[in-house]
Amino acid sequence: MSNALVPEFAVFDWRRSKFFYCEVLGFECSYERPEEGFCYLKLGDAELMIDQIGEGRTFDDGHLPDSHPFEKGLNIQIRVRSIEPLVKALRQNHHPLYLPVEDRWYRVGDQEGGNRQFVVADPDGYLLRFYQSFGSRPAPT
Repeated sequence: MSNALVPEFAVFDWRRSKFFYCEVLGFECSYERPEEGFCYLKLGDAELMIDQIGEGRTFDDGHLPDSHPFEKGLNIQIRVRSIEPLVKALRQNHHPLYLPVEDRWYRVGDQEGGNRQFVVADPDGYLLRFYQSFGSRPAPT
């Protein structure tokens, strides 16, 4: 689509993952190839792909995760207008947060950028950090 970097997650069950991303988190499916277990997802400006292991083309030469959870140190940061609808939807679906909602300021040069954020694991263990920006302020000296 339009982003220069779009991650593709190898998933155990693409329909389960599609349900989680679309019905719970509010992503839209831009297009899919059910015969390959593939779906291209979008939420605002964020894009990602899910691809079922063993269906269609699979990178199976040692690059696939070999045990659950699949994330193995990876987390994806996704900017949203507000995290509140996501937190509410996750609670309504009894899906736990991996890290709770928090307000954090991160130093970026002589400024700090503020985020309200949380982390959730998808059905395969990929960590998603959703955040809304507070803007910036001068860093303490």
